[in-house]
Amino acid sequence: MTDENDIADDEEDIVLSELSDDELVEQMHDDLYDGMKDEIVEGTSILLERGWSAEKVLNVSLVEGMRIVGVDFRDGILFVPEVLLAANAMKGGMGLLRPLLAETGVKPIGKMVIGTVKGDIHDIGKNLVAMMMEGGGFEVIDIGINNAVEDYMQALEEHQPDILGMSALLTTTMPYMKVVIDEMVSQRVRDDYIVLVGGAPLNEEFGLAVGADGYCRDAAQSADMGPAMIRDRRALEVADA
Repeated sequence: MTDENDIADDEEDIVLSELSDDELVEQMHDDLYDGMKDEIVEGTSILLERGWSAEKVLNVSLVEGMRIVGVDFRDGILFVPEVLLAANAMKGGMGLLRPLLAETGVKPIGKMVIGTVKGDIHDIGKNLVAMMMEGGGFEVIDIGINNAVEDYMQALEEHQPDILGMSALLTTTMPYMKVVIDEMVSQRVRDDYIVLVGGAPLNEEFGLAVGADGYCRDAAQSADMGPAMIRDRRALEVADA
């Protein structure tokens, strides 16, 4: 009969460098799910040494692994602490891949500016969205908490993102999202960006009321909705060209 100590010994006996490519990728998905940063860094290094491109390692090992994490987070199987650990593990792998991706000129799926609105200092949900979006192949500029309309407008002008994400956890700060969107309209730049809003007290009706393009109930939905909206917008631009 196998006891827990035997199982632990078996897990410790796994030598990543001895696994085939397919086995290593599967193991990396498991390690990412379990938030094992050192193992993700090692696995990433091994695949690169075997001649994998940085883009292939990113998409096959890390992005797919975070997709699995996102699905289980959405379905209530994983919770915030586990997702934070998984995202931190992915950051370890991204630390190796990011400079290589830059060298090869691989473009991200899109760019996102994200921040919590003025008067609100909550950031766990925002951080999760940023991590999931980065895990999905986005370049993410996180401008932090307590952002006034001027902060958002400056970030949009500086970074020219595809998506602006705004977060609020307090019912008293939710209306500030409309202040930002109204200013975008006033400056005639509203149509230049996809605006996504989220936070515990929000709902789809509120998102529509303030003029956002979409409401995201959680980080997993953000990671699905963002790329889909960018694809739709780019397809429309091509059709109109």
